[in-house]
Amino acid sequence: MHRRQLLEALARYKTPFLEEAAMVERTRRFVAAHADCFDRQLACGHISVSAWVVNPARDHVLLMHHRKLNMWLQPGGHADGDPDVFNVLRKETSEETGLAPECIRLLSEDIFDVDVHVVPANVHEPRHVHYDIRFLVEIDDRLPIPGNDESFEVRWVPLHLVPRYNNLRSIHRLVEKTRRLRSRRLTLA
Repeated sequence: MHRRQLLEALARYKTPFLEEAAMVERTRRFVAAHADCFDRQLACGHISVSAWVVNPARDHVLLMHHRKLNMWLQPGGHADGDPDVFNVLRKETSEETGLAPECIRLLSEDIFDVDVHVVPANVHEPRHVHYDIRFLVEIDDRLPIPGNDESFEVRWVPLHLVPRYNNLRSIHRLVEKTRRLRSRRLTLA
């Protein structure tokens, strides 16, 4: 998926969350206005890509205790100029979990969530905005997750306990979407 495809995916993406709908439109306008939207050096902000990682039962999610931000977050990161968001998704999820890419299953090429947030300045980079495109990914929770040096720890967290690790509104939205997904799946079974 490149810039044009990302714009098309953003145009197709619908969310029942009003706050997210505003962020989708803001992201769409940003991508349309900046041919270099995937470039980390773009000072006004840039595209980042995240994986909301669920286990096969959809009752646990994989969170990492991010070393730079000292927060529990989903795997993801900067596109670093790569306009292929699926390539970025695989690379970042593999790097941050320590798992081989073949252990990571993209559940849909449709966007799962969009979030616009400010990343505070740190010793490595100035304050900047992430236009975060999030996809739903599955990993077998029986696999050991080695992680890497970007996090203090990576762990499976029961869905109902996620707010104890991170109570940001965007994480609450991801949890709610997962609950709805799980509920639909249980209804169909």
